[in-house]
Amino acid sequence: MSTATDANTIAPDAGARSETAIRPTRPFYWSVRRELWEHRSIWIAPLAAAGLVLFGFLIRLVRLPHVLITVNGLPPMKQSLAYASPFAGAAAAILVVGLIVAVFYCLGSLGGERRDRSILFWKSLPASDLTTVLAKAFVPLLIVPVVIFAVTIATQIIMLLIGSVVLAANGMNVSAIWTHWPMAKMTVAFAYLVAVITLWYAPLYGWFMMVSAWARKMAILWAVLPPIGLSIVEHIAFDTSWVGDLINYRVGGFVEEAFASLPNRHHIVIQTIDPYALLAPEKFLSTPGLWVGLLFAVAFFAAAVYLRRGREPA
Repeated sequence: MSTATDANTIAPDAGARSETAIRPTRPFYWSVRRELWEHRSIWIAPLAAAGLVLFGFLIRLVRLPHVLITVNGLPPMKQSLAYASPFAGAAAAILVVGLIVAVFYCLGSLGGERRDRSILFWKSLPASDLTTVLAKAFVPLLIVPVVIFAVTIATQIIMLLIGSVVLAANGMNVSAIWTHWPMAKMTVAFAYLVAVITLWYAPLYGWFMMVSAWARKMAILWAVLPPIGLSIVEHIAFDTSWVGDLINYRVGGFVEEAFASLPNRHHIVIQTIDPYALLAPEKFLSTPGLWVGLLFAVAFFAAAVYLRRGREPA
């Protein structure tokens, strides 16, 4: 009687474990974790950039009396820029480093596993080519932006706290630094910027990943040289620059499409104080270039899946 009861108790538990084991999200989850284990530069590089920013900010604080004398002698609008520039510079530095990490990750994501022959091991696991490529695409499309955002905001908060302590220790007005860099508004604006860049660069990430799946060596050359060569041929043959203009638009066009127009420098300074006036999400979401780019991104990722399916170790 006891044996039968135990069997009835164990059987549902075994079934639950079996159902969990075959849950379709598990291979994707572990594939993403694999990427984080193997590519620690995803978070180490932004942290290193943040460390350099903080080091430079500390050196700036050593010169605080001279800096404040210089800043306080400027017109109010230029004072705002002077106070905000270290924080904007920190965000820009970490953002650029994060984007570089994302690009090089995509370029090596599918080629690297063929070179070190680890593709044989990963293909033996219950994770399809689609799951593997989606997990790799998950890194530049979500993980890297989240790391960039978190590291940047943490760095700016540390800068604000250290700056406040130094100002208070020198008997100066602490509120000035918080007034000229409104942290809550800037956090929202930076989150919007990171989201915009991620969506805008999705086709570039897809292109780099597709090239990584196809090229046996020197993926960066295969990714960069064909568009440049096509642009040169077009210019020589037809005296036009459509390809070059398209490349420039995809690299920097998000600035015009996702943000309000800035007619003059005076307006730029005013918007530094009120960043919400710069954001134009309705304009960005109605931009054809965004949706066409996302369609190309899907096509490139699908091609990467197809190419990985037939690729053997290099």
